[in-house]
Amino acid sequence: MHELPITQKIVKIADAHCRDNGGSRVLKVNMVIGDYSGYVGDAIRTYFGIIAEGTLCEGASFEFRTVKPQLRCEKCGKLFDKQLLSFECPYCGGQGGPSEVGKEFYIETIEIE
Repeated sequence: MHELPITQKIVKIADAHCRDNGGSRVLKVNMVIGDYSGYVGDAIRTYFGIIAEGTLCEGASFEFRTVKPQLRCEKCGKLFDKQLLSFECPYCGGQGGPSEVGKEFYIETIEIE
């Protein structure tokens, strides 16, 4: 499970953020996780509760929002959602290819007390 080491890093970052900003504890960590990032948000949430024990993150909630991948049209450059069995751009009829949308993985906010 590659979510374990990344969750350890998330707790370390949130703990340091709290200390650096004079907080007494972390209340909530909000993340953005793309469907193609390679990480499973629910697994990170599970590990977060365990790893946070004994840190300033203990008792904090872990929330995430997912980003669905999109294709970029090679002809017009617009982003669009892939339709089942099709890579066709709904705007111009060109062919879509991979984009960076859906690969996001970052801490959006850390709420502290």
